[in-house]
Amino acid sequence: MLGAIADDFTGATDLATMLRRSGHRVAVVNGAVDPSNLDPGELDAVVVALKSRTAPVDVAVDQTRDAVELLRGLGASRFYVKYCSTFDSTPQGNIGPMLDAAREAVGATRSVVVPSLPANGRTVYLGHLFVGSELLEHSPMRHHPLTPMTASRVADLLAPQTPEPVTEVRLDRVRQGVPQLRSALEETPGTYVVVDAIDDDDLATIGLATADDVLVSGGSGLALGISGPGGSRASWSAPPAKRRVVLCGSVSARSLEQIAHAARSQPVFTIDVPAAARDTGAAVDQVVAWVRDQAEDSAPVVCAARRREEVVASAGAGFDPGQVVESVLSTTARRLVEEGTSGALVVAGGETSGAVVGALGASTLLIGPEIAPGVCWSLVEVSGETVALALKSGNFGNEDLFTAAWDALR
Repeated sequence: MLGAIADDFTGATDLATMLRRSGHRVAVVNGAVDPSNLDPGELDAVVVALKSRTAPVDVAVDQTRDAVELLRGLGASRFYVKYCSTFDSTPQGNIGPMLDAAREAVGATRSVVVPSLPANGRTVYLGHLFVGSELLEHSPMRHHPLTPMTASRVADLLAPQTPEPVTEVRLDRVRQGVPQLRSALEETPGTYVVVDAIDDDDLATIGLATADDVLVSGGSGLALGISGPGGSRASWSAPPAKRRVVLCGSVSARSLEQIAHAARSQPVFTIDVPAAARDTGAAVDQVVAWVRDQAEDSAPVVCAARRREEVVASAGAGFDPGQVVESVLSTTARRLVEEGTSGALVVAGGETSGAVVGALGASTLLIGPEIAPGVCWSLVEVSGETVALALKSGNFGNEDLFTAAWDALR
């Protein structure tokens, strides 16, 4: 079995989607809940979803070690550390410390570092990470409120986070084929090896060249190069129709575009973050009442902001706007599900998704149909009821995702 560790919930479902596409029967496990209902005999891969991307380094390291032990207990013999395809991190971590912890726990001497996800425009060439045609440092990720990315060379981003040496293998070696790349990896010094990849064929080559490695790391794209047994996938069917709701805690450029697109046809509610910081319960009551008042056939959107400047303005007000938004949206999700108002939620933002899954008390997500590259529907059990969840990384999905995602539930 392949055991994977993802640093947030959207990353976990992103990876699970790719593993499902490459022939794996896969489930996502909430790292904070005992997966008592999981039958590993029916799975080829298990992804443990952590909430560690922006956690304190020591917390992220402890969670990683615990996840390795959980996966070992389920029968995992190979391991995959998954991080965002834009390498979201700071000079202190958390990618480097999590890699170090996983590598030591599984006894690996080396891991490739492959953040590329060509389907979403993330590629690595000459060791530099591109977002579309822009270097990472020139992309909207430069202005991320938690992990601003101001450099583009992956080795330069990773090196301050680990005491281990970081080296590179360039695209020409990848394009020489699997045996040549395997030799290049064996000959290249360094504990972590950043490997160029600009299309899915490159990822397939890397996957085959590292098939015997006990540990690999990367974005979700590398999963396309890790073939599963191709057996039958677990059955998936949409739950009974109930109100559809979008909960968006992300203020990434793509999420803001998706909110703007949805606003052309759907009602949108923007949380008053300073007021919610003063009285979270009242804010949740207001949001839930607003959702109930919308037309049954609508897909109302509740968001943290319509413009990034709104959140930036709250940052110096003596409270953490991210935590306030997570609290409001996660509590809203629980209320809407428990009272039977909603049975299908699109949740945008990695931190928000983790908070929502935690509030729902979900232990395992059954992965279903893909909505967009890296975004899928999943099913969870909440108090005996089946709920459909689509957990979306802030930068993922087409502009119309908040209105088009529901087509797969019909």
